[in-house]
Amino acid sequence: MLMNPLLLLLEKLENQWDKEITLKRNDFLINKGDLNTNLYLVEQGSLRVFIDDEKEEHTIRFGYKNSIITVLDSFLTEKPTSFYIQALKKCKLKVISKSNYMRFINSEKECEAIWMRLLESFMYQQIEREIDLITYSPQKRFNRVFKRSPQLFQEIPQKYIASYLRMTPETLSRILKNLD
Repeated sequence: MLMNPLLLLLEKLENQWDKEITLKRNDFLINKGDLNTNLYLVEQGSLRVFIDDEKEEHTIRFGYKNSIITVLDSFLTEKPTSFYIQALKKCKLKVISKSNYMRFINSEKECEAIWMRLLESFMYQQIEREIDLITYSPQKRFNRVFKRSPQLFQEIPQKYIASYLRMTPETLSRILKNLD
């Protein structure tokens, strides 16, 4: 079986990080309008990526221990982001700039291949999420996400999981009660 591309990448990146930062609960790592092309490795804590449409916040993604998080729109285009990243718990993050990261990725063919596998994996996750949101009932969305990411339900407060699943906190609570 092939090793997880993220684990391979993290192993190779071990000594490449530019610095470490700490966030307190509810601190913002990135705000809408920021130009931020850094990649962050979550060593401790959890964060959420969200967008605000003036009526409500829509959680798009989460980061927790051993995951990489960024505002992908800014990372790819080098333009200001439409997203926020907020700490849900106290976080310890490693940081690498896009320029240092790309220099590292382009330094060997194996690193380029791992990066491509990671991007493919991310794209597949986004496709699965779109299918979940467009075609499935709240119960089925919950089941599919729980199967893919059980850690999410240990790391992230329910109100943010509900937002991510595009359901009310009450609906999520009912689904969780029916699991017992």
